Amino acid sequence: MDKYKNKIIEFKKRPNKRNKKNHALNMIKIIGGKYKRSNLVVPTNNVRPTSAIKREAVFSIIESYAYKNSIDLYHNKAVLDIFAGSGSIGLEAISRGIKEAYFYENNPEVVKILKQNCFKICKNNKYVIIEDDVMIFPPKKSLLPLSLIYIDPPYHQYDILELLLQLIKKNIIEKNTIIIVETHIDDNFKVIEKLKVFEQKSYGKTLIYFIKLLT
Repeated sequence: MDKYKNKIIEFKKRPNKRNKKNHALNMIKIIGGKYKRSNLVVPTNNVRPTSAIKREAVFSIIESYAYKNSIDLYHNKAVLDIFAGSGSIGLEAISRGIKEAYFYENNPEVVKILKQNCFKICKNNKYVIIEDDVMIFPPKKSLLPLSLIYIDPPYHQYDILELLLQLIKKNIIEKNTIIIVETHIDDNFKVIEKLKVFEQKSYGKTLIYFIKLLT
């Protein structure tokens, strides 16, 4: 991904452990691939981690879609995890074989935990943490093809359609890119003309849309 000024963090050394007094911590597990059952740290404040049931369903759907359409999801590919939180989606993709991961997260306290999780899982994989508001500083094109984009914003706070427009304008979304958008059931989310929903799942008050570029 193109360079950002002052905001990109690429880690080679172990990050400092966070102050446990500031945030209560929880644990979730990687559910598939090389690092299956590895624990990820999750703050109980300021994030809404994607549950194991939803993550399992998401990867089952995209892997099935990729197989049926002869798409290689993981080999020499990259994932873009927007509103990353603990990084569970991007790190799940790393565990399953994707080569690079890019994480957008602008909450400083949550970034501390994201650093720990990335250091643990991304042993031989490139990862980049971008501490910016994605609506102000949208992503730039990565060097490797983006096979997955996961967008899971805080409910009712962001204009996801505008973000999708920015991704299209900057040619971030490619022919075989799968976009997953997680929204609240009350958000009345609709995709823009150049995109198509090929699958939709509901989990309580959450709707998950699986989207591709119209060609």
